[in-house]
Amino acid sequence: MPPPRRGPGRRVLFLLLALLLPSPPPARAPAPPGPAAALLQALGLRDAPRDAPTPRPVPPVMWHLFRRRDPQESRTNLRRTPPGATLRPCHLEELGVAGNIVRHVLDRGAPARPPEPASAAGHCPEWTVVFDLSAVEPAERPSRARLELRFAAAEATAGGWELSVARAAEGAGPGPVLLRQAVLALGTPVRAELLGAAWARNASAPRSLRLSLALRPRVPAACARLAEASLLLATLDPRLCHPLARPRREAEPAVGGGAGGACRARRLYVSFREVGWHRWVIAPRGFLANYCQGQCALPAALSGPGGPPALNHAVLRALMHAAAPGAAGLPCCVPARLSPISVLFFDNSDNVVLRHYEDMVVDECGCR
Repeated sequence: MPPPRRGPGRRVLFLLLALLLPSPPPARAPAPPGPAAALLQALGLRDAPRDAPTPRPVPPVMWHLFRRRDPQESRTNLRRTPPGATLRPCHLEELGVAGNIVRHVLDRGAPARPPEPASAAGHCPEWTVVFDLSAVEPAERPSRARLELRFAAAEATAGGWELSVARAAEGAGPGPVLLRQAVLALGTPVRAELLGAAWARNASAPRSLRLSLALRPRVPAACARLAEASLLLATLDPRLCHPLARPRREAEPAVGGGAGGACRARRLYVSFREVGWHRWVIAPRGFLANYCQGQCALPAALSGPGGPPALNHAVLRALMHAAAPGAAGLPCCVPARLSPISVLFFDNSDNVVLRHYEDMVVDECGCR
């Protein structure tokens, strides 16, 4: 019995992904990066993570966004997507804003923060939180910057609390207050929208965001303790955005990779473990990329029932080739319908990132 056929090697998969994943064109024309560098660039990573990411739970909001945006998850869990609903490209329905990248950024100032002193003369302590946003590309336009605060259990007060957020300069006290808002209870996370307050809505995100927080009871009461601070940042990268939605078809591509037969989609599964991404990719474990292969001679150039419409020029070229093979070449078997994927991963700062990529999966092929 012949040994079982093995899938594409690591180098072949790197080359396939380097061709499939979109990457912004360089300003000049330097030597093209290698396959691994192209993959990292497509994921928005400047360098490969040196070590495995620090284990930490993935926030529920990031799981929810991934399962809603990923087409395979949407088909498997139909209850999450209402019947007939179509997700708009470059729009985050759950957050109600435009975007194709979401980052969950943890407070980098927590490890260096000294123990909170006890309140003195009715004054509660203030906290400095630091968010590293250096991974955000200048081309990305923020559409939501939601500050989320979790406080340790505190006794309820009749008048509630008041949260104030100010800009904090390193080595200096808090600056002018950016926003104030009332807080009725601390049992659930306290959220505040920073976009438009911490920086202008039409401006790119700063490299670092340093804030001073204060939570004061409206009536004399015990002070609360800050347990965790995070920033949910949604951005829109127009380079990864397509104006038209391409819903995925339910039909599976034909199995097999033989060169014979009519033009059609052939099955190709790309495993992130095979290309060495499993250390920082959270989900999915891989995706069905597929590819197009087959003949475009007559009658294959004519689309069958339910297939993509054949271009008149492709049919004309197939006719000319049939009448005079040397006069014109055959049409090419190319993707006619593509669909997106979403990738949830840790970046170099151990932040959880969700990126949405258009035109990653070949669903249908046609002669062009």
